[in-house]
Amino acid sequence: MWMGIDLGTQSVRAVLVGDDGAVFGSGAAPLGGRRDGVRHEQSPDDWWEAARTAIGQALKSVPDGGSPPVRALAVCGTSGTVLLTDGAGRPLTPGLMYDDGRATAEAALARERGLRVQPTWALPKVMWLLKEQPPTAGTRLTHQADLVVSRLVGAPTPTDSSHALKTGYDLTGGTWPHDELRALGLAPDLFPEVVRPGTRLGEVDADGESATGVPAGTPVIAGMTDGCAAQIASGSLGVGSWNSVLGTTLVLKGVTAAPVHDSTGVVYNHRAPDGGWLPGGASGVGAGALGRAFPDADPARLDALAAAHEPSTALAYPLVSRGERFPFLAPDATPLLLGRPRSDADHWAALLQGVGHTERLCLDYLDHLGAPQDGPLTFTGGASRSAYWNQLRTDILGRSVHIPRHSEPALGMAVLAAYGAGAAPTLADAAERMVGLSHVLRPDPARTARFLPPYLSMVDELEQRGWLPAPVAAHARTRADALETS
Repeated sequence: MWMGIDLGTQSVRAVLVGDDGAVFGSGAAPLGGRRDGVRHEQSPDDWWEAARTAIGQALKSVPDGGSPPVRALAVCGTSGTVLLTDGAGRPLTPGLMYDDGRATAEAALARERGLRVQPTWALPKVMWLLKEQPPTAGTRLTHQADLVVSRLVGAPTPTDSSHALKTGYDLTGGTWPHDELRALGLAPDLFPEVVRPGTRLGEVDADGESATGVPAGTPVIAGMTDGCAAQIASGSLGVGSWNSVLGTTLVLKGVTAAPVHDSTGVVYNHRAPDGGWLPGGASGVGAGALGRAFPDADPARLDALAAAHEPSTALAYPLVSRGERFPFLAPDATPLLLGRPRSDADHWAALLQGVGHTERLCLDYLDHLGAPQDGPLTFTGGASRSAYWNQLRTDILGRSVHIPRHSEPALGMAVLAAYGAGAAPTLADAAERMVGLSHVLRPDPARTARFLPPYLSMVDELEQRGWLPAPVAAHARTRADALETS
């Protein structure tokens, strides 16, 4: 069995997967946090306790009868989530989550020094944390996944280049940009050693076994961010393929032969474990907006009612919180709801459709940058459990979509653990064996045409507000014209 652990926003999940992709066991534990405006924190100790619970549930849910032992595990975390720890790996600060927006001034300073970062990236947040918690001997920046890995193996370990990307790590050069970091007052010893995802970091020690039940000696493999983990779980690993991960927020990841260059930094490039490139971006739009608008909703009931509102009388850009990162950079962007919904079902429909429109704009932006999109598009993430929303998004996009058999990032980490432990020559080989396709969705041309006017209205509104650059808006309109006449 291979174990994957996913440290998400609202929960920690763990799965045990066989060589053929069969799920032997799974577990989950909720996570809470503190949101207050642009502030979003979680307790690192809560990550560990939730991981212990999820891992224990996964192990206990394996059927009796001689199932194989756990051969290796890997951990993913939310991209850009960071904290400070001491030399022994003990937390000195809360974990600043991926969308914490307090480091705007620090991000501007980093950009002045030539570092292409966004305000919610980890590097500006490290700078902000150091003002709150001045460093002492042994202070170290630590990513969310690093914290859990250190508890499993009993000591701090190197981080992986995927989680390190938003902390300023140079993937092309394979090094920290220490000259620029020193100019920002950041000492080299603050930054951990970096290894490629899939590298063996160590083994579960006796304390890790006592805390989780994972046998001591189990190899721990360097993981990736949750968006990359979901991409692995989708099986979308060929050049030109893309995976759209819809959970609390929306993340798109693709595969290209070379990095996708974006002068704004909206699209950034991860490095695959076997050397390829994984460009993508993370939006502030997502299913989290549904929970904010309807905290006690029955999603299945409202999905069924939303079908009578296509399109909705209102137009939504459903940001979960203030600020947007992809498909445009607008730190001051706020959630939009233009028009007055006739009912809760109409409002729900506007939010569902708004996410679909944003997803389409993300793909238009990637095309604007020259990123190939001739491979399959896959939907993963918690929201992919909604059959209605999957088909709605497919129709808005006007292209076929693949739905994997299992779509959670924890599965992607199980696949990476298998590759890192040497069970497959390439990551694609491991994914081909362990990731299965559930079905393919086809767009309804009539519904695609029905949703085109509200999509273009959203593009117009975003441009008029100064959030969406005019060349990107023009490209989106051109692609819409081409689709309409094809």
